[in-house]
Amino acid sequence: MSADMFEPTIPFGEPELMRASTYQRYLEELDADAVPGGVSSRIASLSPSLMADLLRFENEDGGSEVLEVMAACVRHAKRVTIQLQSGDRVVPLTVFPQERLVHCPLPLDELLGKELAELRVMHVEHAVRRPPGDPEGELVGEDDHHHALTPLLWELGMRGLRRSLLPEIAGPAVYRVAPALDLAALPISGALQAAVLRLTRQAASLRDLAEWPGLDRDRAIRLLNALYLQAGLIVSRSHPDAVRDKWF
Repeated sequence: MSADMFEPTIPFGEPELMRASTYQRYLEELDADAVPGGVSSRIASLSPSLMADLLRFENEDGGSEVLEVMAACVRHAKRVTIQLQSGDRVVPLTVFPQERLVHCPLPLDELLGKELAELRVMHVEHAVRRPPGDPEGELVGEDDHHHALTPLLWELGMRGLRRSLLPEIAGPAVYRVAPALDLAALPISGALQAAVLRLTRQAASLRDLAEWPGLDRDRAIRLLNALYLQAGLIVSRSHPDAVRDKWF
């Protein structure tokens, strides 16, 4: 089947979500048409820099974790549509990093209410949709399908599948919260809020964070990933505590 004969994104308007099995057959046909040894058709339409970044994370079945894909899209500030398998359906999530928005046909509360660790990236493609206010109004989705990017990134960091630090912040280092981070925009309370406020005042290594009240190693890792996704983390590798850290 030719890619030109298949609409890769869900049609505009009120969409009926595609079955994952149908979409998987389409992807298999795309891969069958690909040049042997070439770049996976799943990401071949993307910019070279973003494509190279995503290739680092592809696992044996050609998929990637949602958190890793979102991190790459935000880092490169590229508008993309991520086709997510949620149960037996495919949810097209369009990311607008510069506008700090996402477009999703499902209410964001419904998407976030699911087991985020079970979400699977099926395909990543250049976004056809445009953000609100774009001159090409016919490509802009309905207002109630647009949502803030911040809570989605936060929930993926705290509740997603990844249980290790993203490569950009891993290794011997100490961390602080950037002064410009809008703490009021983060859905945090209790021990997490106390830890974030403490990080605005002092630097800490992962080892230190894991010992703070209400945290352990897993939760500290998730917190650092979530802060990084908000562009709210300062990473220092030359700090004396980072240089002395032998935990790695």
